[in-house]
Amino acid sequence: MKVVIAEKPSVAREIAILLGATEKKEGYLMGNGYQVTWAFGHLVTLAMPEDYGVTGFQREALPVLPNPFLLTVRKVKKDKNYVRDLGAMNQLNIIDHLFKNCESIIVATDAGREGELIFRCIYEYLNCTKPFERLWISSLTEKAILNGFNNLKPGKDFDGLHQAALGRSRADWLVGINASQALTIAIGSGIYSLGRVQTPTLAIICKRFLENKSFVSKQYWQIELEHLKEFIDFKSISTIKWDGGKQAEDALKSLQRHGIATVIAIEIKTVNEQPPLLFDLTALQKEANIKLNLTAEETLNIAQSLYENKFISYPRTGSKYIPEDMWVEVSKLIWILEEMEKFRGVVPQMKIGRLNKRIVNDLKVTDHHGLLITGKVPSALSAKEKAIYEMIAYRLLEAVSPVCIKEITDVVLQVIHYDFELKGIKIIDAGWRAIKGSFSDEERDPIQDLPELKIDDEVKIKAARILEKKTKPPALYTEASLLSAMENAGNQIGNEEERKVLQCIGIGTPATRAAIIETLFKRDYLKRDKKALVPSDKGLMVYELVKDKKISNVAMTSEWELALQKIEDDEEDIATFQKEIEAFTTYPPDEPHIF
Repeated sequence: MKVVIAEKPSVAREIAILLGATEKKEGYLMGNGYQVTWAFGHLVTLAMPEDYGVTGFQREALPVLPNPFLLTVRKVKKDKNYVRDLGAMNQLNIIDHLFKNCESIIVATDAGREGELIFRCIYEYLNCTKPFERLWISSLTEKAILNGFNNLKPGKDFDGLHQAALGRSRADWLVGINASQALTIAIGSGIYSLGRVQTPTLAIICKRFLENKSFVSKQYWQIELEHLKEFIDFKSISTIKWDGGKQAEDALKSLQRHGIATVIAIEIKTVNEQPPLLFDLTALQKEANIKLNLTAEETLNIAQSLYENKFISYPRTGSKYIPEDMWVEVSKLIWILEEMEKFRGVVPQMKIGRLNKRIVNDLKVTDHHGLLITGKVPSALSAKEKAIYEMIAYRLLEAVSPVCIKEITDVVLQVIHYDFELKGIKIIDAGWRAIKGSFSDEERDPIQDLPELKIDDEVKIKAARILEKKTKPPALYTEASLLSAMENAGNQIGNEEERKVLQCIGIGTPATRAAIIETLFKRDYLKRDKKALVPSDKGLMVYELVKDKKISNVAMTSEWELALQKIEDDEEDIATFQKEIEAFTTYPPDEPHIF
């Protein structure tokens, strides 16, 4: 008998049906030589300080450096204490019984860092030595599951993935426990939390918030002109920004008296605008926050539901590409969309024989490929599920469509000695932008048709007005812009050499960023002001205490993310990484503990 272990019951049921394991038992399904069981996420976790004899908040107990780290059944809060989760204990006992009596194990937890950790912690906690293989799939369609079972991978192939997950888990424990205890002791009242990833994220938000609040806005004035030539209306705006309204008024009177603008410069260029790549999780969360006002966690939960119902591929992906061998499936997925009313008018326009292969890149596919729909046509989706599904489907259609060709004309007009500029954008070939009929992303570059203009042409000033404006402070973060900041955290590093090394390294991973943001809300460090993320008084107090400490430094956590990736790729040893983390939490007795 082989035991298959999935991450949650819903996935186990899908697998069991295909394997013919339809006999229901307590905590598993059985049949056709298989027993299919499940975890409920992390059934086994790293032990808490009290399991090492550290209770309460004791300065003399710091730093807490477990050697070895212990595993324990998941705990839940009851009153003021944490007790073992009875449901987790019961399921763990069932898994233990199945493991002891099976020939071998097939690991079907989610194909990623956390999924691997969930299984390995259970396996280690139960002192299991049975051989195991890995089911590695990116969707839960019948075809993907059956193909995965026909191509099971040796469990040892994922030792690097496990070591990276273990390194992440231990680093978060060491930094989170020790820093949180140190901060709570230092403040002397209340309980406070710091973390390897949450604290740099809080620092990003607080720094921007304070910059926004301390910003002194300055008024300035510009003049906008309206023109008419060849029955085409268009506008231009002054390159000068006047500091005083009186100066702008004097200039306006002179312009109105003159009444004519002369073309002094024209630049025409043709731009090929590449289609967007497929969504990875972070890109989907950003788009859903902007377009649907969904939080990162809401988007992840909706995407996970769509995945478990076999409508989309694995959502916790950090890649926007697909491998070459998947390209043949793309045209099939496009034709499937024609069955849906929303896409019935779009699909026939697709040039199936000449699709854009920009999304195909074997080297840029990590554990999982970019987000795709599957061959299963959805029905009876909730409004939010439907919106996310359509977002992923539209992105697929856009990604494989031709480039959008634009002709951009930049013109400079002169009136007396004042220069005015205008931009014209003409769509030569809509390409991928025809999918949704949206031809411009930015309000500052609206589509504006221009008449034919040449140097020394004179155009009449139809109307002129003064625009009173103010310099704008740095915008407060929304979840979309925060996700971008976390994804591109390496770009924020001041030291040029460090920035080059860490340029493509973010803080957190696509799979964890939503949870990091939600943790800051749960800790009462953040609150929402409409779409803006605003630190609470508690969050600002914590930031002021740690802003100059290493734990709030984006560079540090980016370096650690880089190290974890090297561990996953078997290029670095977990023991070395753990020693660095332990050293970070340890300071000489005569120095105050640095959080």
